[in-house]
Amino acid sequence: MPHTKTALIEIYERLSRHYGPTDWWPGDTPFEIAVGAVLTQNTNWGNVERAIANLKRENLLGPRKILACGDGVLEAALRPSGYFRVKARRLRSFCRYLVERYQGSMKRLAARPLEALRPELLAVDGIGPETADDILLYACEKPVFVVDAYTRRIFSRHGLCAPDIAYEPLRALFEKHLEPDLRLFREYHGLIVYTGKDFCRRTPKCDVCPLGALLTRRPA
Repeated sequence: MPHTKTALIEIYERLSRHYGPTDWWPGDTPFEIAVGAVLTQNTNWGNVERAIANLKRENLLGPRKILACGDGVLEAALRPSGYFRVKARRLRSFCRYLVERYQGSMKRLAARPLEALRPELLAVDGIGPETADDILLYACEKPVFVVDAYTRRIFSRHGLCAPDIAYEPLRALFEKHLEPDLRLFREYHGLIVYTGKDFCRRTPKCDVCPLGALLTRRPA
């Protein structure tokens, strides 16, 4: 197996050549990005887009507006994202935190140092490591590497981690071997998402994947 840093960079370069810029994560404002991070739990992005479109249509895409509206109204807007009652509660928890600690301002939130902000986010009901890191990387412009199920699947198949590696050790693997570069971390995560959806599925399409040739280098 190649040196981990070399392997991570080669995978990035191959995916980047294949896909070009991903411009991931979609969202018009930092708050919309944070909302998307909460809603994307256990669903695909198309469903999240429909829920966010509902929030925009109902003029609810703001922390105080979400806190002020009735449960039925919010749950109806979030229905396309699945688990809409749970997500309504989690979204309210994030909005309450944002309003109480940062006067509803994502800019004030982002000004908080990373080492203090990440534990704060993880203490909010319904925000786990992946959601927190999505918010930190994309909405707050903090250089943290976001990992997900696609990351675990792709990189375990390439022999760079165990298939059952936990979130924090997998995140540390990337942050140890890559420079803490905001653009690199964003692009790499976007490329992983695209590759997981297009090629590295439960039944992989290695023969057409831009990473397929790398598998032949692995020892039997």
